[in-house]
Parts: sequence; C-alpha cells; structure tokens
Amino acid sequence: MTYAIVFGGNSYEHEISIVSAIVLSSKIKDEKVFIFCSGDKEFYLIDKNDMKSTYFANKDYLKAKKLTLKQGGFYTEKSMFKSELKVEFDIAINIIHGKDGEDGKIASLFDFYGIKYIGPRVDASVLSFDKELTKLHAKNVGVKSLDYECIKLGDDIKTPLPFILKPAKLGSSIGISIVKEQKDISYAKDVAFEYDDKVLVEPFISNVKEYNLAGFYDGESMRFSIIEEPKKDDFLDFEQKYLAYNSNKVEEAPLDDSIKLKMKEAFAKIYLPLFKGALIRCDFFVIDDEVYLNEINPNPGSLANYLFEDFEKELSLLSKTIKSEKLLKLDYSYLKKLSQNSGKMQ
Repeated sequence: MTYAIVFGGNSYEHEISIVSAIVLSSKIKDEKVFIFCSGDKEFYLIDKNDMKSTYFANKDYLKAKKLTLKQGGFYTEKSMFKSELKVEFDIAINIIHGKDGEDGKIASLFDFYGIKYIGPRVDASVLSFDKELTKLHAKNVGVKSLDYECIKLGDDIKTPLPFILKPAKLGSSIGISIVKEQKDISYAKDVAFEYDDKVLVEPFISNVKEYNLAGFYDGESMRFSIIEEPKKDDFLDFEQKYLAYNSNKVEEAPLDDSIKLKMKEAFAKIYLPLFKGALIRCDFFVIDDEVYLNEINPNPGSLANYLFEDFEKELSLLSKTIKSEKLLKLDYSYLKKLSQNSGKMQ
C-alpha cells in the first residue's frame, strides 16, 4: 500500500497541516509520497527527506517538482526534455485542515478526478466545516449539543454572560474568546470577526469535562479509538493544542462504562452514513452524566494517530473500504434519436 499524504492549503491552519503531515511521515511505515498544496494553491511533490518544518518555513518547496491534477491522479509537469509522469500511489490521505481541506474543495477535486482518498466527502465537509450546520446535524440525528446563537457583524448578543465566541468556520481554536465581563465583549467580537463573518455564541461552562474520541466505519462496524481527556485551562486553546504539540500515545480517560457507551453511540449517530471513508474525531462535553457534542474534526490533527493502539492497522482497514466511483457509460442515444427524428440536431 502506498499512501499520498496531501497537506497544506490556503487557510489559517496551513502550518498545522504541515505539522500533521510531518508527524504522519514517521507514524506510517508503508510507502508514502508527499503532496504539498501551497498558499498559492499550487501542488508540489515533496521528497520524504525534506519533510521538516524548516523546509517549508524557508519556502524551499518552491524548488520541488510542480504537479498538476488530472483524471486519475497527480502528474509532474511537462518540460522541453521530459514528458509528464504520474505520481504513483494507491490512496490519498486528505490532511489539509480548515479551508480547502475541510470545506469540500479537495474532496470535490478528488471525486471529480477519480482519486481514491481517506477523508470527508463533500456533503460531510459542508456540514462539519460550519459550526452552525454541525449543530443542526447533531440535532437531526438525536445528539445533544449546547444551546447557541449565531451573530453577524453589528448584532447584539442575547446569550447571558459568561459565554464563548467562536468563528463559525474555523478550527484549531483560532479566534476563540471566553467573555466573562461586559467590558470584554467588543474586543472578543473584533477578534472573532477578523476570521469569519459569522460567529457562534455558546454559554461558557467552567470546569466542564471535555473528551476526544476518534473512529471510522470499517465496512461492517464502527471502530473506535480510546477516549482522551485533553489537558486544558478554561478551554483547549491554540497554544495548548499545538505549541506544546505531542503526538505520543495518551492514556484512556477514567470514565464509567455507561458514559463511554453513550459517547460511542453519539459518535456513531454523527458518523453514519455521512462520514464513510473518513477517520474523524469528535469532541464531547459530559455534563450531569449526559454527553454533548462540542465539535467534529473531519481531518483531525495528525489523523488522531495517538488515540489508536495500532494506527497502521486501523488505517489499512479504513483504506480497504474506499472504492472508486463507477463512471456512467454514455452512449448519446437521446441525442441520436433527436437527430434522427428532427434532422435539426446534426
């Protein structure tokens, strides 16, 4: 099995995607190729020995081979002396975080050009990229989430203090603020609207227990990771997630079996059938022994490998479920009939 790890993209989470790809480069022992999408939305073939943060920080990728995306895969560009070559791999892994990777653009391209890939499909991307649509999806499948309101620039906030502001279409805890006093509302709104034109407002619950669970459908049943309780202060902000980035295995959270079961049942309701083909992570709150969905991570950081005992085995099982879309056979019989009957369509 050869994987193509596709990463980068034009989003605020661009650098996090690079970190995820670097982590996966050491976690996946199977053959791999690395395809980088720059901020200019150009594709580059990256040598495995160049999968280092400084390589991208220094923009050395500009010296790498440029790729074009065509029917069936990625190809090196033609030159005066060389013909194009196809980049050979069995299945791509979409590890682009945020815009481009999780909003459906890459999924659309892969679907259109017939590339097998691990990651959310277009409809799953749309529903999980927008936090308001995620709430509606959760409600539709019978999973609880916190009450909320969505505001646009200039709207007043009706939710009583304290509350938390979140850009509706952004991950990695970027642009999030906790507001506990009236005097801080204006600044927190400015921060959130810097990243998005729609902002989600939720009540802030101090010391709420938060848990992470990853999983996928293997064609017969759901497969789950361990349940993690991430260390955090008031909430899991960007610095706690990434500046102290650690991809080592974590310990399972000490939870009652009844809560674990509720969480897995909620995960399965969120996942099936919408997210087939993807390995996702759901973040949950537990309040008074009830499970609430916080958010869906359709392309979780480093593919949540640290939550699985045998990540490569799980990735292989997921890969086997990915099927190529069957193309319709077009015979133009309708146009031929029109031509024969009218003589005007020739």
